[in-house]
Amino acid sequence: MSTRTDSIVEWLRRRLSLSAARGFVFGLSGGIDSALVARLCQQAAPGNCVGVLMPCHSDPRDETDARLVAEHFQLPTLRIDLAPTFDHFTATLQQTLASLPPDLLGAGPTDDIKARVPMANVKPRLRMTTLYFVANTLNYMVVGTGNRSELSIGYFTKYGDGGVDLLPIGGLLKSEVREAARALGVPEPVIEKAPSAGLWLGQTDESEMGFTYAELENYLTKGPETVSPALAMRIERLMRGSEHKRTLAPAPGAD
Repeated sequence: MSTRTDSIVEWLRRRLSLSAARGFVFGLSGGIDSALVARLCQQAAPGNCVGVLMPCHSDPRDETDARLVAEHFQLPTLRIDLAPTFDHFTATLQQTLASLPPDLLGAGPTDDIKARVPMANVKPRLRMTTLYFVANTLNYMVVGTGNRSELSIGYFTKYGDGGVDLLPIGGLLKSEVREAARALGVPEPVIEKAPSAGLWLGQTDESEMGFTYAELENYLTKGPETVSPALAMRIERLMRGSEHKRTLAPAPGAD
């Protein structure tokens, strides 16, 4: 894996040079993906990286783990509590939305997770706004933490954690992220914790996706015949439904 991580570090250096930016900024969530990205960026631009902690009614352990990573790698950080902004903004949104005619509002989604999504997606969009403010101020690039497994099925928020300048681990499967994290010395508690996007307390990636990363990896690397037909259909449906997240918005004549 050292050859793979070395090539990512070199890629980051080239992208930084081509951009004429001064460094990298990234969110430190306390998860393995952000920890690996932090270390890769630090190796590519020592002294020119900033990790941003952005709690928003988050699990306290996430901030503890983010600080563990920052202290372990001696990374400079900023902490911006987004909870007050989130509370005020979402209250305004709900109040305004309630003024629409009932026939426009409809019944809304009945599935519990789907019902949570509109409000939950505000969090990553506030975080990306925050990262771009820091990046624009420092003339840095915003580095995302999406991996190949998540990107393939659209497991990210459009114009949220998907709205970044660079995706250095976008070619790594989740198992490869773990391997790279161990190789680069990411603290073991961060590597071993259950992956979560932190959209709400108790939320985990696999419970929301409805399948494991290992099952998804089998599909991606060995083909649909290695998982159940029902799971293959679900994965393919997610891929088709999230294509809009991975492409520019269409314009007339572009089809």
